[in-house]
Amino acid sequence: MKRFWILAAAISGVIVSNSGTAAGNAETGATKAVVCQACHGANGNSVNPEWPSLAGLGADYIADQLENFKEHKRDNPVMMPNAANLSPDDMADLGAYFDSQTNTGLEADPSYWQAGQKLYRAGDKARGIPACMACHGPTGQGNEPAKFPALRGQHSVYVAKQLNDYASGARATGPNGVMPTIAKRLSPDDIRNLSSYLQGLR
Repeated sequence: MKRFWILAAAISGVIVSNSGTAAGNAETGATKAVVCQACHGANGNSVNPEWPSLAGLGADYIADQLENFKEHKRDNPVMMPNAANLSPDDMADLGAYFDSQTNTGLEADPSYWQAGQKLYRAGDKARGIPACMACHGPTGQGNEPAKFPALRGQHSVYVAKQLNDYASGARATGPNGVMPTIAKRLSPDDIRNLSSYLQGLR
């Protein structure tokens, strides 16, 4: 129990990064984002459940993920070559553009979202799982200073894959290595339920 509260306290606080990343220009980013829209959709709302919506995801978070793909810290055969030639300014501009867009939202599976809501909002102390909203916010809008992404309206298929990747070690990026620790404690049903809830969260 004590370890749970230590972990919860560690991740619920605001973790501010002083990476020195310059603020991007959304207008410039709109021009650079044309190629991105083929997968991530017009205005950052993806129509393919395997590709994330980027609208409102968080400017610094998006820029960080592009850097992770470029530096091969995050493995993806499509994104790694697309990020290879991006400069820090490009990444900042793309982040600013997509973050300025509005996530249009999706619908949750009615069979699973209530269980997902319970876990998202309250966690599970017995299993050492803190409430997801401690970092990602009560409405899934994320925490920009801490680079915790917005999760509301994200495709459940994509969310489930990321949680499984964290659990398996295939993805290890993120503040303080928190997500792999938490994801390992989630059951397949937890992942399904959370993913469904987040897909319909407004």
